[in-house]
Amino acid sequence: MNRLGFIFSTLLLLVALGASTLFVVDQRQFGVVYALGQIKEVITEPGLNFKLPPPFQNVSYIDKRLLTLDSTDNEPVLTAEKQRVVIDWYVRWRISEPTEYIRNVGTNEAAGASQLNRVVRNAFQEEINKRTVKELLSLKREALMDDVKNEVLTQVRGAKPWGIDVVDVRITRVDYVDAITESVYRRMEAERKRVANELRSTGAAEGEKIRADADRQREVTVANAYRDAQKIKGEGDAEAARTYTEAFGRDPQFAQFYRSLDAYKASFATKGDVMVLDSSSSDFFKTMRGGASANTSK
Repeated sequence: MNRLGFIFSTLLLLVALGASTLFVVDQRQFGVVYALGQIKEVITEPGLNFKLPPPFQNVSYIDKRLLTLDSTDNEPVLTAEKQRVVIDWYVRWRISEPTEYIRNVGTNEAAGASQLNRVVRNAFQEEINKRTVKELLSLKREALMDDVKNEVLTQVRGAKPWGIDVVDVRITRVDYVDAITESVYRRMEAERKRVANELRSTGAAEGEKIRADADRQREVTVANAYRDAQKIKGEGDAEAARTYTEAFGRDPQFAQFYRSLDAYKASFATKGDVMVLDSSSSDFFKTMRGGASANTSK
């Protein structure tokens, strides 16, 4: 029984020892084999590989894919005309030489990103100091990004190469600092208010002009209508007078009777009208007296 356990334990130990000598490198990674803390070999191709068991040899992995580094600080940068602007940028980069990268930068991607962030930020500051805000917002921004990329490549390929390749450098945003932005917004608001007030004043003046013209046209129309009405009324009165004259000329007594009736209507328009006359001697009631005598005789 003890012998069987010993054999089983030995087999397990051999399996564990054999497993510690095998490692798999993914197609997205570099496999770095260390021998007593020194780089022994860098595996660049994916597949199954062999090494000595720990502690004689160990393996670590570094990402070989294209990585993205985004800006993390909002420190303002001075332009050529001493304007304070804030920029956002990103860098696309990859590890191309794992041995140089580990020796001069670090053993993981975070170490390279940290140092690359500092180099890119300094390069942007230097290049933006040479350019105006207008140039940053125009097509010349492409030249700025190319210059920054070349400067960063010069830094990482210097006396102690970093073992990385910078593929692209891009600016995603250029903006004034908050204080300047607020001032610009206030000026824009004041300008818009001035234009709005000017438009309102112009509109009010135009409205007054239109109303004055409409009032003038109304007065002219009313005056013309009144003139035409008076003309028609005068023609009607003339025609009526002619008709009355013609009718009264045929029968003078009827004319006198009709006019007396009109006088009576005008004199006794309301029940409260009172006249004090001598009915026996006044000619005003002559028609009435004549009508009464006529009725008596009948």
